[in-house]
Amino acid sequence: MLNQNKLFFLLLLFLSLFTAQAQEGQNSAPLKTVLDQISARHNIKFNYIDSELVIYKIIPPKETASLAEKIAYIQSKTGCKIKQITENYYSVVNNRNLDKPLCGYLIDEYSGLPVDNAKIVIAGTQILVYSNDKGYFELPLVSPNTIEISHLSFEKKQISPIDLYVSDCPKIKLTSIAQQLDEVIAQRYLTTGIYKKSDGSLEIKPTKFGILPGLIEPDVLQTMQQIPGISSVDETVSNINVRGGTHDQNLFLWNGIRMFQTGHFFGLISAFNPSLAQTISVTKNGSSAFFGESVSSLIAISSHTKSIDKTSSSISSNLISAEFYTKIKTSEKANFILSGRRSLTDFFASPTYKNYRNKVFQNTVVTNLNNNQTVDFQSDETFYFYDFTAQYQQKIGQKNELTADAIMIRNSLLVNQFTTNASKNSDLAQETFGSVINWKTNWNDKNFTEIQFYGSKYTLVSKNEAIESNQILKQENSVLNLGFQVKNSNKISKTITVNQGYQFDEAGVTNFDEINSPFFSRKSIDVLRSHALIAEGILENESKKTFLKVGIRGNYFGKFKITLIEPRLQFNQALNQNLRLEILGEQKSQTLSQVIDLQQDFLGIEKRRWAQANNNTIPIQKSQQFSLGFSYKKSNWLITLDNFYKKITGITTSSQGFQNQFEFVKSSGDYEVLGSEFLVQKNFGRFYTWMSYSYNDNKYSFPSLTPPEFYNNFELKHCISWAGIYEWNTLKLALGCKWHTGKPITTPASTTVDADNAIVYNSPNNDKLNDFFQVNFSASKEWKLESNMALETNISVLNILNTQNSINRFYRVNTANNTVESVNTYALDLTPNVNVKLRF
Repeated sequence: MLNQNKLFFLLLLFLSLFTAQAQEGQNSAPLKTVLDQISARHNIKFNYIDSELVIYKIIPPKETASLAEKIAYIQSKTGCKIKQITENYYSVVNNRNLDKPLCGYLIDEYSGLPVDNAKIVIAGTQILVYSNDKGYFELPLVSPNTIEISHLSFEKKQISPIDLYVSDCPKIKLTSIAQQLDEVIAQRYLTTGIYKKSDGSLEIKPTKFGILPGLIEPDVLQTMQQIPGISSVDETVSNINVRGGTHDQNLFLWNGIRMFQTGHFFGLISAFNPSLAQTISVTKNGSSAFFGESVSSLIAISSHTKSIDKTSSSISSNLISAEFYTKIKTSEKANFILSGRRSLTDFFASPTYKNYRNKVFQNTVVTNLNNNQTVDFQSDETFYFYDFTAQYQQKIGQKNELTADAIMIRNSLLVNQFTTNASKNSDLAQETFGSVINWKTNWNDKNFTEIQFYGSKYTLVSKNEAIESNQILKQENSVLNLGFQVKNSNKISKTITVNQGYQFDEAGVTNFDEINSPFFSRKSIDVLRSHALIAEGILENESKKTFLKVGIRGNYFGKFKITLIEPRLQFNQALNQNLRLEILGEQKSQTLSQVIDLQQDFLGIEKRRWAQANNNTIPIQKSQQFSLGFSYKKSNWLITLDNFYKKITGITTSSQGFQNQFEFVKSSGDYEVLGSEFLVQKNFGRFYTWMSYSYNDNKYSFPSLTPPEFYNNFELKHCISWAGIYEWNTLKLALGCKWHTGKPITTPASTTVDADNAIVYNSPNNDKLNDFFQVNFSASKEWKLESNMALETNISVLNILNTQNSINRFYRVNTANNTVESVNTYALDLTPNVNVKLRF
């Protein structure tokens, strides 16, 4: 033990150090002032450039020190070089790199990922900038004052301007706030770059994206399917089922444009360039009243940034496609962004493409799914896809901002089928054009107005020439959507915000069918206009413990003279430092839906067509949803639990894809889902792991059918996902698996047909497919080539165990012997992929 004298001595030493440090902070002076004092003391002159020394602030040397000692002291503290020119003249030169701007990169100390939207202020000035999506910031003014860095999710940090004068813009590490009650409940949800917010939504930032099993890029719609409660019964991004709903019941928005086409390669790849998206918001329940036309989830993709970033670009390629992205800073207040992607599939048949091809074209016209077993034919196909986006962002003055965006997507397939005697060509084209103009005015710190004009055109066209006859079938389905929305927001106080708005929307659907022999032609055009008034109030106390958003949307459909009132609710309450309660609820409606007339429409590949509600045979769909959930976060543990009830009315049998006794029956009804979603996640430094479980009890009710109630075609009663992820600097590894019970199917009662040569079925959805199980792997590594250049490589292996998973089964009549045979559709086999991206 220390005796009292030693303890007293240590206390004095501590106090003297503390006092010295306090004096050091108080007695610091600009370097120019110190040089002036030395000049007066020793009767000499210093020559220097003001802008080179303005950043320095030091404690003056002792007055009793010699001139040589003072010069050595200044050189050691600043790194400046002081050279004697004559007996009384000295030059002072800053050896640091003054040609480069005062800049830096902010990174998360824990994950090594960039920190965007951090506030950087030069103390004592009005200079304020924000870091961009790469964590980069640049200060327009050289100053000796301390630089202060702040961010909602990280601890505040102060640095000296001297720290930024190095050969490259330095990396500055920020420490995340461990327990923070703000709008972000979880900084990392499943992987880095996915956040759970207090309004119940999940936010995905691709630029911060970590890694997920089976993915080589942050594909928006593939990433969604890792979230509990979101799945795809047929392993595609064009058939995403959120809490048991159909894909068309989800609202997909790209910068405010409604997207009626979401996939490339007929559903295996997202139609949205992964190099482009800045923020993706996924809302399963409790969406804002500003969003309509959806009875299930909301997926809002925004590729805009809050600040005008510097010019940057990237190019990349994988075994399916190549893409580019470039952002051009045209001025201090404007930038222009271009992105594009084009498949390599029409001149390079990689193993990845062959597996995708086998998955997409099985049991379609491409593989001759006709009941004529006598035709011996061969076929080949040419397929390609591309997408292109253009964006312009302009800040006008201090209060106004203009953005304009355009998107184009296309899939094209040409099929050549031939026998020894004949050759026939069939083709399929699917494309989207969309544009939007957005104007935002910040009247003051508490009030802004935003107006948006949008439009999109979706077209699906096919021509099917039958190889066994001269019959030609032409089909077309198109949607034209136009509208505008006005939003005004008022911040009443520090805790209360009120939003009001209006939306006009017009959607027209065209369907066309024509057969040459016997000649038949049909064309229909349905147009529906709607008006919506919107009001929304937000309460969030200063401690961030309580968040409440209450909204109401009133829709008026003039064609039907119907008004629908839709309330929305989002409530989040911190019960203590670690536990939060979440209550979400909503009522929504939808007039556009996808239906299937015949399973072999559009070559059997994209067989769904958009249809407009007529308030008769196709009702307006309406939804009610309520959920109660909890989030627990402590000591790097994250546990979430959501229990929900969901009911959708106004669905039709045509929209549900029946392939049993109800395939050609026209009826309307509803479905009801009761379910739970559970996630447990644990971080162990560089390694973290998570497991999720979802339960759905999903049943139809069609009063005119027999029986009227049975299981939903899209019910996956039990789903389990697990992943283990390791991240160390720029190396990332992910291994994961997913398992779920098989989808419901209807089995035949007999292996032979009845007197009418038709299949006799058991009760609808009386059986299930075998359980689905898949193990996936991903790895990525980044290399820094130069200060502004990096190379990123990614590999992935889907279904690494090469498990054969049946994702659909239906039955047909074999006309050769009048027996019933089953037709199975299988998921992807073992499928590798590689991606290389160069950023500069």
